[in-house]
Amino acid sequence: MTQMNGRQRVLAALAGEPVDRTPICNPTSVATVELMDLVDAPFPDANRDGELMARLAATGYTELGFDTIMPVFSIIQDSSALGCKIQWEQKDNWPTVKMREPIWQDADDIHIPPDFLTHPDTACVMESIRILKRDYGDEVAIIGKTMGPWSLAYHCFGVEMFLLLSLDDPGKTKLILDRLKKATIDFGIAQIEAGADALTLPDHATGDLVSGEWYSRYLRDLHKEFAEELPVPLIMHICGKTLDRMPAIAETGFAAFHYDSKNDPADAMEILRDRIALVGNINNPETLFARGPEEVSAEVFENLDAGVPLIGPECAIPLQTPLDNLRAIPAAVRQWHDQHPNQHPNGNGTGDAGGRQDG
Repeated sequence: MTQMNGRQRVLAALAGEPVDRTPICNPTSVATVELMDLVDAPFPDANRDGELMARLAATGYTELGFDTIMPVFSIIQDSSALGCKIQWEQKDNWPTVKMREPIWQDADDIHIPPDFLTHPDTACVMESIRILKRDYGDEVAIIGKTMGPWSLAYHCFGVEMFLLLSLDDPGKTKLILDRLKKATIDFGIAQIEAGADALTLPDHATGDLVSGEWYSRYLRDLHKEFAEELPVPLIMHICGKTLDRMPAIAETGFAAFHYDSKNDPADAMEILRDRIALVGNINNPETLFARGPEEVSAEVFENLDAGVPLIGPECAIPLQTPLDNLRAIPAAVRQWHDQHPNQHPNGNGTGDAGGRQDG
């Protein structure tokens, strides 16, 4: 098969089409303190300055060898623009929303500010995507990120309050989600117009807090709407054990699901094969952060043996992750393909020459 570049490879895999080798995909963040020092783009500045954001994000390609560049390192850019109070931290820690200081108490309080897309913490994302598209857009896939309404509700109302509401008042919960969806769509479209090839859409109805039945009740139809409104491949991200909601996720029209290491690759592929691509699921806190390249390679091989079509970390990596462990991911993918020279993967990882059959 003709050799592809990273952009061609990722977009083909997301479409369920044949690829020359399995793409190495980063739907969240592979930024580290070491990379910040290497290019002089530290947190928190790299979360708030478009040029620094682009400079740090590019290292995922230039230094690590991934087929994607993802410049939205945190999960708080859109929440900051909505008015949430942010603890920005220093370069060795993530910025976070001050959850104990919610900005809204009721659905009627929801207000998308007129400067939502021109706020410095959202505008810098579009600036970074424009820079990356200019400098690397012909070589690798540029992936943006827009947070889903469940995640935004956690940030704006507080996790405990919103989860209790979802238990006590499903109608009001759905109203909140419906009113927040405009922020998700508007921020996504702005990133697409800036040059994003695909979007990660995290919506943290995690398996540790929310059942699969709740996912179907509250989010499946909203996610279908996002797939219709946002005209690029969408990569859903939900942490935790999610096998119980994967059948519903496969109905959304999203191109891929970025899944957690708490889910066995073979089990996940058994559920999702031919319906939606999987991205993942190399473990962060144990394997990438605390072990070594051999253990990283073993997890990469496990995913490839199961037929997972895009390989990468399970979530945003710890900021102190060793670079050797991150570089081991693309090295292991290439090694696996060297050992399987007659296997030409397609977007659903089955190894045949056909594309994914939706159904």
